[in-house]
Amino acid sequence: MQNFSFYNPTKILFGQGQIAALKGELPAAAKILLTYGGGSIHRNGVYAQVKAALSGHRVVEFDGIEANPRFETLMRAVDLARVEKVDFILAVGGGSVIDGSKFIAAAFYHEGDAWAILADHAPVQRALPLGTVLTLPATGSEMNAFAVVTRESTHEKLPFSSPLVYPRFSVLDPTTTFTLPARQIANGVVDAFTHTMEQYLTYPVNAPLQDRFAEGILQTLIEEGPKTLGHPQDVDARANMMWCATMALNGLIGAGVPQDWATHMIGHEITALHGLDHAQTLAVVLPATMQRQRDVKRDKLIQYGRRVWGIAGDGDATIDQAIARTRAFFESLGVKTRLRDYGVAPEAIPALVAQLEKHGMVKLGERGDITPERSREILELCA
Repeated sequence: MQNFSFYNPTKILFGQGQIAALKGELPAAAKILLTYGGGSIHRNGVYAQVKAALSGHRVVEFDGIEANPRFETLMRAVDLARVEKVDFILAVGGGSVIDGSKFIAAAFYHEGDAWAILADHAPVQRALPLGTVLTLPATGSEMNAFAVVTRESTHEKLPFSSPLVYPRFSVLDPTTTFTLPARQIANGVVDAFTHTMEQYLTYPVNAPLQDRFAEGILQTLIEEGPKTLGHPQDVDARANMMWCATMALNGLIGAGVPQDWATHMIGHEITALHGLDHAQTLAVVLPATMQRQRDVKRDKLIQYGRRVWGIAGDGDATIDQAIARTRAFFESLGVKTRLRDYGVAPEAIPALVAQLEKHGMVKLGERGDITPERSREILELCA
């Protein structure tokens, strides 16, 4: 096992009715910027619950944070936050709202062009504190220090991280997910599954506990994911799915083990240029990455096939079946796994590779061996 430093300060308030607990988590004198996306939190009653919990606080609202939150939108929120002199951000929504709110928190104190936080890895020296109310389990953003932001004008989608943007607390009430469209729930399962695979499907380093944590998350998603689609009011299934998504990317399963993330980096470029949902890009790229990298991932692919899918054997046939079962699982959720399913032709591949090169993504993967040429080969397998 590799050396590691594990730190996660986020307090989790999990279960039905926990939105009311907000009252005890927010600083009494804070002026709060309430951020959210579209109208869904009005329709499902979450907005009313949050407003009731914020009774007595000064609140400024900013809505309209998109899926794949846009830099241009977020900078309007930063301007509002500065004018109103807010002290705390409360993000209510899924990963996009939370990611966007992390950027708002970091950009609030940034001097100069805030895009540098993303494009130039400018260090975050100070950030507004924030908390979250999660309504769409998928990204794990509610319990980590990462965020991804899109700049619409340049078709770029870039990540940043800072320990200063860990949420102080996150409320996870599975009943807030009951009215989500099936597409968003399916996307969430794929997202959490792929987050886990990016940290698990690398090479062995004698970290059996992390491996079994990861395998447990994968098996639970395989069991509970279809239930969340087939029985939308099943609170237990929704709770299990929500907790899986959080645990998949809060740092625990990645402690002391190599990590990949090539699937995500390639997927970001597909979203930026073609507008696919984040999880759709992951469903497309992960099986292709598994296939192209099967030699260097051989030991873990066989372990994955045997432990997660119960496939007998320890050779190429086991790897073939493991990749096929992964693709079939995503398809069973209604998430397509080929670029052609989304109208993206092979002619689009050179531009995607060029974007990877532009953003310095030239040594991807746990071994740094996914060059632009290999990324092209992966994308060709995605077609």
